[in-house]
Amino acid sequence: MSKNISKILALVLALAMALALVACGGTTTTTTTPAPATDAPAPETEAPSTETEEPAPEVETEPVMPEYSFDDNGTYVRADDEDVYEWALGEYAELLADAESEDNTVDERFVKMAKAEAALLDSAVMIPTTTQNGAYTISRVAPRTVPYVQWGNDDDRWFGMVISDDDFLTPEERDVFWDAWNEAVAGGADYEPAAIMESLGHSVKTDYTTTFTTAPVTIDWLNTSSQADTEITVQTVCGLVQYDNLNRMQPMLAESWDVSEDGLTYTFHIREGAYWYTSEGTEYAEVTAQDFVAGFQHMLDTQAGLEWLVEGVVAGAGEYLYEGGSFEDVGYAAPDKYTLVVTLEKPTSYFLTMLTYSCFLPICDSFYQAHGGVYGIEAYAEASADTNAYTYGKSTDVSSQVYCGPFLLQKLQQDSEILVVRNENFFFNDKTTLNSIKWVYDAGENMTATYNDTVAGVYAGLGLTAASGTLDLAKADGNFDKYAYISETTSTSYFGGLNLNRGTFALEAGTCASTKTEEQKISTATAMQNKAFRQALQFAFDKGTQNATSRGEELKYTNLRNMYTHPEFVSLSADTTVDGVTFPAGTFYGEMVQYFLDELGSPIKVADQIDGWYNPEVAVERLAQAKEELGDLVSWPITIDVVYYSASDANTAQAQAYKSVIEGTLGAENVVVNLIEATTSADYYASGYRASNGEAGNFDMFYGSGWGPDYGDPSTYLDTFLGEGAGYMTKVIGLF
Repeated sequence: MSKNISKILALVLALAMALALVACGGTTTTTTTPAPATDAPAPETEAPSTETEEPAPEVETEPVMPEYSFDDNGTYVRADDEDVYEWALGEYAELLADAESEDNTVDERFVKMAKAEAALLDSAVMIPTTTQNGAYTISRVAPRTVPYVQWGNDDDRWFGMVISDDDFLTPEERDVFWDAWNEAVAGGADYEPAAIMESLGHSVKTDYTTTFTTAPVTIDWLNTSSQADTEITVQTVCGLVQYDNLNRMQPMLAESWDVSEDGLTYTFHIREGAYWYTSEGTEYAEVTAQDFVAGFQHMLDTQAGLEWLVEGVVAGAGEYLYEGGSFEDVGYAAPDKYTLVVTLEKPTSYFLTMLTYSCFLPICDSFYQAHGGVYGIEAYAEASADTNAYTYGKSTDVSSQVYCGPFLLQKLQQDSEILVVRNENFFFNDKTTLNSIKWVYDAGENMTATYNDTVAGVYAGLGLTAASGTLDLAKADGNFDKYAYISETTSTSYFGGLNLNRGTFALEAGTCASTKTEEQKISTATAMQNKAFRQALQFAFDKGTQNATSRGEELKYTNLRNMYTHPEFVSLSADTTVDGVTFPAGTFYGEMVQYFLDELGSPIKVADQIDGWYNPEVAVERLAQAKEELGDLVSWPITIDVVYYSASDANTAQAQAYKSVIEGTLGAENVVVNLIEATTSADYYASGYRASNGEAGNFDMFYGSGWGPDYGDPSTYLDTFLGEGAGYMTKVIGLF
């Protein structure tokens, strides 16, 4: 799923679902050349020459390094985003476009995407840092009791979670579950975690309590791209298909589907007898194919960060979004009550994997319209601005939505508590193991209390970290020796972004203000345009040392990630030759990225669980190169602003470690890291993760964002760094 994930507490809370904040988005615009006026007089012509004239060769314009200056008031002036993008990532965009060409086979696509990713990493505009988990953990939750898949929203669906109602599970007991799961995956048996839990002498708990740090801003699951919103709402709604806990796609609201021979038309047969219910469990309306059509159009209308995923995939979506096209020409139609027909722009090998992400969820058409909902981009914008008439999906009112999933949302109190309860009428109710899920607000400011609540059984599990003090607590009371294990890492990739075109130096309220002079602003912005300078910063970043501040020295490498896409996300199905280079069948994506990085002469190593970027010798070399190339365009030292959340011991320790390793390697006479305090989590998020666009980013380096994949193709990561606003994560490098 598109997960721009804040990690302020992800290093502290045990379960992967504890604090994941997610976002995606972006827009593209298309320009056309107007046709000549038809009433213009025809030019006089001469008799045609018998000589043929060769067309003039196309001249490619080399990108030019953006320049920064002062306005008439002596204030720093931001450069043009497109110019900055073309200078830093133009080659990446070209390589990615080549990879996504229809002429490629799936395997050729993977090889070319690996080459594009190598270019992205080599540009040093971002640096992958960590992934989820890989921490000492104590937990009562049985392994693999939620859908198991690397992409989409399904891993947030907790209806089948199996939890011990007494002690934490020991590592030996966890091995029993894993053995049974592996046997089931191999096809030898069913996986029945509840029965295993009881056979081990544990009773099964039917209520699950966890924590949240950022409350949903909407319960309209199609008007958001934030996991802080969808982690809650995905419990209450079903899509067409869903993965089970053995990583098998299963029918849900679509009982079956057919695919045309050309791969362009998907016909879904909607389950009869599935209903929408109010928050109190009252039946409202039957789920129909039209609800999926309504949901898709509403998702396009809101333009909340999901729409870019379907542009170029679903026929007509781009024209509807950006060219004033009619929704009647979009490839989403319901010819009858229980039939949904989706038409694609081109055959898309990974289309079915996309269906597990929230942009394909339904809404109840009649309920939406009864609460002020309308269709059409302009009509929606106008209607939704009237908050008195438009009352759909309000986070302040759980009755402003209806639900067709395993749970009903019954309470949503900002900075307090969120509650969903079992939907007794859910069509797969026999698969639901929990009666309720409750989220309790916890900003991570008192981890001793959180640990004590976990031990007491309030919470099912917790990640144990040195910075929070929970690791020492567990070692002191014996829980570490008896129950601790290292949690499994995921496909989510956190990263740090360098602001290539900073436009904000304090939040609107004046908080988190930079102390830079106007001259220092220009020097930093100019230095950021220099690839060697960016590489010097990134190769000087000792991620292991920073990670140890929260994970401890023993586990400082266990969750490190060094490339954007999970290195084993896909592999080649056959021997594949591209540009004279042959990769054998079975080659993992990360192995191909490493090959292309080596070809570029990069020192980056992409394997997980190593500090694959840290290379102080190369960092110093790149710094010397940058100083030569920048000449007198900048004044040294270059100041790098890093905003941190001071109420979090872990985040504070990370910021201090970053300052120490950068200045220690590059020298404070060359680079000064200026730590800027955010006293509230809202200010911390607003400076980076919650910034509305690139210009609003209040940082020079921000390492509090991440991405989890939406579907089963590397483009789910790589497209997020497309230019012209098409890629959502460009805002984390200060663009669009």
